Parts: sequence; C-alpha cells; structure tokens
Amino acid sequence: MDSVNLEVLKAAIEWSESDRYTLLATVVRTWGSAPRPVGSMMVIRDDGHVRGSISGGCIEDDLIWKIREGHYRETAAKKLTYGISAEEAHRFGLPCGGTMEIVLEHVTPASRLRPLLDAVLSQGLVTRELDLESGTVTLNHGARVASLVVNDRHLVTVHGPRYRLIIVGAAQVSRYVAEMARSLDYEVVVCDPREEYLDEWDVEGVQLSREMPDDLLLRLQLDAHSAVVTLTHDPKLDDMALLEALKSPAFYVGAIGSRANNDKRRERLALFDLTDEEIGRLHGPIGMHIGARTPPEIAIAILAEMTAIRNGVPVLQSQAMRAGVLTAAPAGCMA
Repeated sequence: MDSVNLEVLKAAIEWSESDRYTLLATVVRTWGSAPRPVGSMMVIRDDGHVRGSISGGCIEDDLIWKIREGHYRETAAKKLTYGISAEEAHRFGLPCGGTMEIVLEHVTPASRLRPLLDAVLSQGLVTRELDLESGTVTLNHGARVASLVVNDRHLVTVHGPRYRLIIVGAAQVSRYVAEMARSLDYEVVVCDPREEYLDEWDVEGVQLSREMPDDLLLRLQLDAHSAVVTLTHDPKLDDMALLEALKSPAFYVGAIGSRANNDKRRERLALFDLTDEEIGRLHGPIGMHIGARTPPEIAIAILAEMTAIRNGVPVLQSQAMRAGVLTAAPAGCMA
C-alpha cells in the first residue's frame, strides 16, 4: 500500500472519529488517459479539507464545492463518472478525453478503516469488501482478488502489506537513506551489531536492531514488499545479510562499494549456496548513476533505483555501469 493511501486512511479515521462528516473517494475505473491509477484514494471532510488525490486537482475542486454545499450526504455509497464528454474531460483536467469512475462512501465505524489500517501497518495483506447499497464492510486476510473489483453491488479492494526497508549499517549515509525512505512511507529497520554505531542514532520512527544481520533477516521473513541495502563497508556484516537477502523474495537487494569491490563480493558469494541467478539480483554498485558524491546524494541515488525497481521501470544506467560499460563513479559515490 503506498504512502498516499496510508495517509488517506489515517485522515479518514481521525476526522470521522472526531464526529466530522467524512467521505472516502476511490478510483474504480479509468478509460483513456487518467491522472491517477485505479485504487487511488482521497478523503474529504465536510469543510472541504482533503488528503490524497484522484486527479490533477479539478475533480477534487468539484467534489469539495459540492460537499461544502451539502451534496452526497446519503448513507449509501455512490458512483460518479467524470469526463464522459470532451468538454467535461477538459473541464476536469482529464488528458486526452480520459474518463474516470469513482466510488464515494460515508466513513463511519462500520467502514472498518481502523482495523484495516492496523493490519496494513502490521505487514498484513487484507481484502476489503464494501456493499455499495448497505455500506456494510467485510475484511478478510489475504488477497481475494488481484487488486480491485467493482460491480453494481460490491467494491472489493486489496490493501497492504506495507513496504519495508532493512538497512545494514548505521553509517552517515544510512541516516539519509532512512530519512528519505520514511518520507516514502517505508517501515525502516536499521541493523548494526557494532555497539558504538547505534548510540547516537536519532532518526524518528526508525526501528533499531543490534542483531547479527542474517539473524534479523531470517526473523523478519522478507517478502516481495521488502528491500535490503548493506552500507557498512565491512564484508563480514554485509555479506552475511546478502546471503539471506538474495535467497529471499525481496524486491531489491543492494550493496555499497565500488565496482571492483562488488566484483570481489560476487566472487565471495559464489562460494556459498547461491545460484548465479540469485547473485545476479544484487544491485552493486548500489543506486542510480547520477554522479552522487555526498551522503545525501548517495541516498537519493539509492532510493531512486529502489523506486524504479518497485515501479517496474528498467534502470539501464545502473545496469550498464555494473557491467563496466559506463565509467564508475568516484570513490565514495555508490561506493
């Protein structure tokens, strides 16, 4: 579940539990070009305050105006379609004549958003089924559908699990990676068994572990929503983590170090029970090749590559650099 939709759920719970009239809007269908994908959510309060986004802004403006005027106060969920005509598509900022269908639902305790949020924050995978006529909501663990299904009677959505990032090594670069990853709403765990490295750690909302990296990764049971980056420059620690991470379903595994150091690392990993395919999953040198030199720039490069992989975008520059086609960055950058 992405960070925007998590913030939407949090706001919807807070506003509705404060006795404010609150509506949750979910994009359920799109035709042609649309600014936001199916599953995007936005919450609107009776005074027009919003969290999240379902378009470039014009649909939000229309809904805000109507809700302030007292529209959409019925209990049953409501389907709305924007952009049927070229004129309406232009009015609401939908590109290329795109059309969007959304579902509006009144948020109440029966919406069961709090147990849904709790499950997602606990790395759960939850299917939420909304009866569009009665407003009744059923939550089931696991994915009952691929992502979203809507018909005349029901809206079924899948939520979670939350993305996690495990950082091995509490170095200066780690601090910037953790802060940026938190802004992207990753659950961040920093692992460093070296006692002196965690003493001054003060990044809010980050879990700290003094376990050995391989023990931690085994305990966390990495899934396809997990990423692991090793930043210690100490092969004894980094390699231990990589041996477990590369065998896991983690969507991203990266190691700091120059191209030469990563070549040596791959040779060491080949001595253990890893296949060539598993070793080939390693992103090292870590991060997109953007000429990064300072710790914040290196962190940006790492998070950019992670984001590209997560979104299914090829990272050709980084792949070319790892293969030696591009000149490696100076020592210290993606090092």
